[in-house]
Amino acid sequence: MAVQPEGTPCWADAMFGDLEGAKSFYGDVLGWTFAEASAEFGNYTEAYANGKAVAAVVPPMPGQEGLSQWCLYFAADDAAATAARIRDNGGEVLMEPMQVADFGTMCLARDPGGVVFGVWQAGTHEGFQAMAEPGAYTWAEVFTREPAKSDAFFPAVFSYRQRDMEDGEMDFRIYDLGERTVLGRMKMGDDFPPEMQPYINVYFTVEDCDEAVAKATKLGGVLRFGPMTTPFGRFAAISDPQGANFSVIDITKTEGEMPKLTDVA
Repeated sequence: MAVQPEGTPCWADAMFGDLEGAKSFYGDVLGWTFAEASAEFGNYTEAYANGKAVAAVVPPMPGQEGLSQWCLYFAADDAAATAARIRDNGGEVLMEPMQVADFGTMCLARDPGGVVFGVWQAGTHEGFQAMAEPGAYTWAEVFTREPAKSDAFFPAVFSYRQRDMEDGEMDFRIYDLGERTVLGRMKMGDDFPPEMQPYINVYFTVEDCDEAVAKATKLGGVLRFGPMTTPFGRFAAISDPQGANFSVIDITKTEGEMPKLTDVA
């Protein structure tokens, strides 16, 4: 796939204390195969779906042991300029822009409500080689307890247009780049444990949601929500055995009408 426009989700990775356990779990649940770990880059290990790079797993950095979570990266034309906008809009840069050989330049940041994310300025590594295919990334949502902060921050950093879902039961907003919807934002309600930190929930495509859930729970994962069939597909939210949250979705199995969306002034 070509380099994505600035603000587009373009890559995902996660730290795991038990790297072999993570490879075994996601290999079974999502059908991933893995490259050889790169000792030169901290044993960063790419995952493949049908031979295409779709994500990566990596051992935790010092001080981050026991904190497994998926990190979504957004494409940037200039990582340093994006880092400046992050600071200017109340965010925190956790890792300054750092060039990774000729692959590209990365940066880690946190929005004013505590949501951690990454920035990726592509070099030879352009990001996802597949999307919306079995085993590949298809969608993500910012889960936050402070939606007003995220709604002010992300569109300011990445020039998103905002639309609200006309649903009185939930506070849900989508962010668009031009005419393309690229990200959702969900307010965390009382059904989220109070100790759960805000995060970006990443969705991976599967051929059968129920089968993926059965495999995940058999291997020690925890079903958090679903499976549920929606106009977007049949999905479920899962925590893997090391505590990283993600969702699986069968985008071919849909039900109901698409929700109405209203532009945010």
